[in-house]
Amino acid sequence: MQYPANKQVIILNPKSDHLRMDPHKFALWLFLGTTFMLFAALTSAYIVKKGDGNWLDYELPQALWYSTALILVSSAAMHWAYRAASRDKTEHVKIGILSTLVLGVGFLGMQYYSWAGLVAQNVYFVGNPAGSFLYVFTGLHGLHLVSGIIFLAVVSVNAFRMKIHSGRLRQIEMCATYWHFLGILWVYLFVFLLMNH
Repeated sequence: MQYPANKQVIILNPKSDHLRMDPHKFALWLFLGTTFMLFAALTSAYIVKKGDGNWLDYELPQALWYSTALILVSSAAMHWAYRAASRDKTEHVKIGILSTLVLGVGFLGMQYYSWAGLVAQNVYFVGNPAGSFLYVFTGLHGLHLVSGIIFLAVVSVNAFRMKIHSGRLRQIEMCATYWHFLGILWVYLFVFLLMNH
């Protein structure tokens, strides 16, 4: 087919890499967006319900501070592991991933102790909505963290099999993105509770 000399023609190649997005990364970002909207809706419901009155006063468990510190340190360890993978420092990748995994399990342990602290104050899941919301926030975040720990375990196995390096970063990049999201989400929830408690 011939085109007039004075006309500029742009032909898009549907197979061009510039027009595609990695489907796995797209699915991850879609999931993260959905999760964020869920927690945004829950925190909005918290504010509305608190405005109704009859709100129980109680102390936030000290364990929540420790869990916040753990997840921040774990996020730093995850970033270190990703940087090491991009530089082919395989031993550092293993240490970073395993450290993140252990700190993530420690975070869940602190969440359990925070629930024990609530029970010690006679704050239960069933009863006043002030306590119910805290159990829902921490429980839902904990479930997401469990999925993150499973993801970390898979990445850890691949790291020990030398399948994660500068030429194969997608898996650890997605894991790091998810883990950092969980850390940011927890900090958001914790600050929200401190400000609205």
